[in-house]
Amino acid sequence: MFLKQVFLGICGLSFGLLASAGVFTVLVSVGLIPRFAGKMHVAKKVFVLEEAVVLGTIVGGLFSVFSEYAQIGTFVLSRQVFGGQTVLVWKWISNIFFSIWGIFAGMFVGCLALAIAEMLNSIPIFSRRIGFRHGLGVAITAAALGKMTGSLIYFSQGIFLSGR
Repeated sequence: MFLKQVFLGICGLSFGLLASAGVFTVLVSVGLIPRFAGKMHVAKKVFVLEEAVVLGTIVGGLFSVFSEYAQIGTFVLSRQVFGGQTVLVWKWISNIFFSIWGIFAGMFVGCLALAIAEMLNSIPIFSRRIGFRHGLGVAITAAALGKMTGSLIYFSQGIFLSGR
């Protein structure tokens, strides 16, 4: 029984390392972090940005495996941290936090998708094939706004709860 647990632990650690190595390989191959550093004019601190991505991935992985340690809301609500208004205050805090987190996560995923598309030169090839000469920025902005509108409708109407 002990050897089985040791074997499963080694396999889990190995598979986690492989999955995270794949994520980091994609980020490095598209040059996303150096591009962010260049756009933010902090090229001297590119290693700090890379370490932040690694730390975020590690913390996210740990919280997904050990989810009982990531339940801050349960702790706050059980201790009545804000007195009688704890539920209301915590709902506001969590809504604000997840709104900000969602904006940054969406920007990261959008930048990653555009970096991969740019690396593959798919946008210039596509625009030449269809004879699209002017207004490429407007088209990309329209696509982003369409995705944002769809996401807002999806989450504001609670479609994710019912699957309709």
